[in-house]
Order: sequence, then C-alpha cells, then structure tokens
Amino acid sequence: MSRIGNRILTIPENVTVELNDRTLTVKGPKGTLSLDMPTDVIVEIDDKNITVKRTNEEKSTKALHGTLNSHIQNLLIGVSEGYQKGLEIIGVGYRFNVQGQNLVINAGYSNPKTLEIPSNLTVEAISTTEIVVKGIDKQAVGEFAAVIRKVRKPEPYKGKGIRYKGEHVRRKEGKKATK
Repeated sequence: MSRIGNRILTIPENVTVELNDRTLTVKGPKGTLSLDMPTDVIVEIDDKNITVKRTNEEKSTKALHGTLNSHIQNLLIGVSEGYQKGLEIIGVGYRFNVQGQNLVINAGYSNPKTLEIPSNLTVEAISTTEIVVKGIDKQAVGEFAAVIRKVRKPEPYKGKGIRYKGEHVRRKEGKKATK
C-alpha cells in the first residue's frame, strides 16, 4: 500500500493543470513545467484536486505510483512558489562571484573555477561567501547546487570548502589526538 501515492494533491490558486495524451502540463505564475506519464498509472484531475491511481498491482507499478505523486507535487510547488538552495563557502580567500550567466568560484586552486549557470536557474549572491540557487524545477536546482558543492567539498579537519546552508560537517581531531 502506497501512502504517498494515495495522497490527494490540491491545486493551488492561480495554477492550471492540463492532461493532454500522456503529458501533464502545469502552468503557474513562475512558469510552466511538464511531465510525461507512464502507461501503468492513471492521473485524474477534478476541480481543485489531482488523484493518482495505478492500473495493476505489480511491484514496478506500485513504485511508480508514489514516485509520480511526488513528482506532480514538486511541479505544483515549483510553478507557484519555486525552489531555492543556499550554499556557503568557508576558507581564507574562498569566494563566489556571479558574472552574468557564469559563476566564478575561488576555492583555493591555482585558477578560479567557472561554471555556466543553466538558463532555467538564477543564482543570487548574498555576499562573497554565500549564494542562493533559485528555480522552478526541484531536480535542476538540487543538481546544480550539487555541482557547485562538488568543486570543493567540505573537509573534516578544518571545515573548509563549499557546503549547503545549515549543513553540519563532522569534524575530526587530527594527529595530536593520539597522545
């Protein structure tokens, strides 16, 4: 029994949902997103509710049931509110710099690392050590934030590196802990 798959989704105000063929299109004030539907799952749209039902009781269909419900929920939140992920950089001389559609990261390497910001995302610099990745697609926001973090992951001895806002990094003592 999928509890997430049986959840009834409420369509927020100023959001329209259309189901054409096997494509679900969600339009809202922040933009438009679409999702292709698998054949084993049925999506029913009422006045202000969306229900996801499965056609059979196979294991793969049960897995799709809950996953598809979560994806639709992410679309509804994305076009109405949007998603954001905060990152901070810690270290002497480490900094972020947003230059147009490029993000320049100075993270202790001999040359700065330049990343191109995807067209469906925006990156705002709060300060030289903090940025926020914003967009309507939850997967794209998380993926680009992970690419930024991968430039210099936080290390456990001094805690230097790029981390998510609010992320806790476990610290180790080092060599002097042996005596």
